[in-house]
Amino acid sequence: MHWDFRQWNHIFKLDPDKDISDELLDKVCLSGTDAIIVGGSSGVTFDNTVDLLSRIRRYEVPCALEVSDREAIVPGFDFFFIPMVLNSRNPEWIIGQHHRALREYGAVMDWNQVVTEGYVMLNEQSTAARITEADTGLDAKDTEAYARLADRLLRCGIFYMEYSGTFGDMALVARIREVLKDARLFYGGGIDNPDKAYRAAQAAHTVIVGNAIYEQPELALATVQAVREAREAGNRE
Repeated sequence: MHWDFRQWNHIFKLDPDKDISDELLDKVCLSGTDAIIVGGSSGVTFDNTVDLLSRIRRYEVPCALEVSDREAIVPGFDFFFIPMVLNSRNPEWIIGQHHRALREYGAVMDWNQVVTEGYVMLNEQSTAARITEADTGLDAKDTEAYARLADRLLRCGIFYMEYSGTFGDMALVARIREVLKDARLFYGGGIDNPDKAYRAAQAAHTVIVGNAIYEQPELALATVQAVREAREAGNRE
C-alpha cells in the first residue's frame, strides 16, 4: 500500500452524490487499487462526503478529497487535492474559490496534505467542463503549454487530463507525459473496461476510474489488474 500519491498507478474515484452499496464499496476498497479519490462535479455536500469517508475508513486504503466546494471540506482525508482548471474562461475556477477557501481555512490547513492539481478539461459535453466554463477547443500545442504551466510555472504536484465520460486521445496523453518533469500525469475519462485501462496506463502515470464503478462495476473492478499488467509490461521494456 503506497501512501505517496506519486506512487499511485490506479485510482477509483467515488462521487458522494451517487449511491454505492456496502457490497460494492467492499469490492472497490479491497480491489488492490492504490487509492480512492472522493469528489464530484455537482451535489457534493459536507454530509454526503462525511458519510462516504466514514464508510471508506473501514478499510486500509489511501483516500483523498478532491475539493470542488469549500462547504464540503471534511477533515480526516489523507490528502486534499485542489483542482485549478487551467483552461477555464472564468478565474473563479482557477483562483477565485481557492482564495475564499484560504481566507477561511488557510491558518489551520496542514500543507503537507495539500496537493495542487493543474486540470485541463477536454470534453466539452461533460458536466465538469460546462460548470467550469472550460475552453475545450485545444490543440496539442495548447495542451502542452498547459502541462508546462502546471509543471514548471505553478509547480503543481499533479497535471490532470480530464475527458470525463469519453475515452481520450492516448497519443496526446503519452505526448504530455513526456513534457512533464515533476508533476504526476493523471488521466480520467471513459475507462469502462480493462482494455481501455491498459491503454491509458501505457500513456499516463496514473489512471482514474469513476463512472464505470456505478455503471459496469465488474468491468471497473477488472481495471485494477489491467493497469498492473500495463505497468509490469512497461517495466520489462
